[in-house]
Amino acid sequence: MESGSLKSPLVNKEEEARTSSSITSGLLLSTSVAVTGSFVYGCAMSYSSPAQSEIMEELGLSVTDYSFFTSIMTFGGMITAAFSGKIAALIGRRQTMWISDVFCLFGWLAIAFAQDKMLLNIGRSFLGFGVGLISYVVPVYIAEITPQKIRGGFSFSNQLLQSFGISLMFLIGNFFHWRTLALLSAIPCGIQMICLVFIPESPRWLAMYGRDRELEVTLKRLRGENSDLLEEAAEIRETVETSRRESQSGVKDLFKMKNAHPLIIGLGLMLLQQFCGSSAISAYAARIFVTAGFPSNIGTSILAVILVPQSLIVMFAVDRCGRRPLLISSSIGLCISSFFIGLSYYLQKHGDFQEFCSPMLMVGLVGYVLSFGIGLGGLPWVIMSEVFPVNVKVTAGSLVTVSNWFFSWIVIFSFNFMMQWSAFGTYYIFSGVSLVSAIFVWTIVPETKGRTLEDIQTSLGQHS
Repeated sequence: MESGSLKSPLVNKEEEARTSSSITSGLLLSTSVAVTGSFVYGCAMSYSSPAQSEIMEELGLSVTDYSFFTSIMTFGGMITAAFSGKIAALIGRRQTMWISDVFCLFGWLAIAFAQDKMLLNIGRSFLGFGVGLISYVVPVYIAEITPQKIRGGFSFSNQLLQSFGISLMFLIGNFFHWRTLALLSAIPCGIQMICLVFIPESPRWLAMYGRDRELEVTLKRLRGENSDLLEEAAEIRETVETSRRESQSGVKDLFKMKNAHPLIIGLGLMLLQQFCGSSAISAYAARIFVTAGFPSNIGTSILAVILVPQSLIVMFAVDRCGRRPLLISSSIGLCISSFFIGLSYYLQKHGDFQEFCSPMLMVGLVGYVLSFGIGLGGLPWVIMSEVFPVNVKVTAGSLVTVSNWFFSWIVIFSFNFMMQWSAFGTYYIFSGVSLVSAIFVWTIVPETKGRTLEDIQTSLGQHS
């Protein structure tokens, strides 16, 4: 016991040294450029919140028109998500990100110069085409370039930059006209298009096409000049070759029994992530505050201030705490927060305890945003990039991403009508879904912290 206790600090120091040495400038640059797309995603998702009242007034849109405008982005995302895995496998992760930037750039410009709802909807659709590709390729690219000991934290940077994009929209949306806001949102697309030239392709994609020399050069850029790359390169080649021998990527392979467990995990997490109401709050935050009689500029500013710090905390905690504890804590927090939001609407409608309604709504929404950010916001994408074997990752990634966009479209399009039906009933439903989410994670989702992708996928296949 004594010798173990003396040895433990030394082992921990060695592990910390190895972890810090694996974070190279090449890895940081590649991740930073990739998650610029996540920032674009966050801006696109939350743009409709500050712009709602001005667009509806200037262009004469009804509630149905604006619900369609907001939700059509998710429909566009669903279309490109169906092909995102194939596109990323065919032309590479880096080129796929470049194409997404072209779509988003056109979309923002179309919205900025729209004079009627037709061009407005076309622009929003193109944003959907772009972010549909982003939602698949960014988490996959980061997972494939990052060592397993720090993969969770780096993968969560996807959620961090999404949160930053949402926060920026909430903050500057209070001061800029909706057309100016669209033009400003186009700038990150151009920046990423330029910076993609300076980052390498995914090592696993290079291995899939037998580009061994480029694979070794890329690993050296990502791991550093003095790293021993032979073992990792051999492991990547072996994994890709094994998957190629087993079968070609396709729908029939995805639905083999050995892939049942990861498929249930991927689809289940995406459904629960959306049906807890997350997309509705991002898309309609300002209107939610107005409906409850709370100043929208104050409310959205408060949400913006807390989004990025909580994402930063989770990014550093995800490889220490693990995926499961964070997902369960997130689901329980969402359950409680949604209940408080629903209760505030209930009390407001029935004229009881009016002085508590606004504070209760604010507490509920802040709790909701914090709870969503620590788990269900980003971890489903992290886990999705970890659980599927290489031979079905293309098909599985596309299916899971399409499902996420489809579930998001249902929530965003129906939210305004649900609120007209019953504001408190809507959030009680979200609360119930969040409780189901906690049970789902507890019973179905494995811990993937600190494990190689190959180990995770092998164990899930044996379990199925």
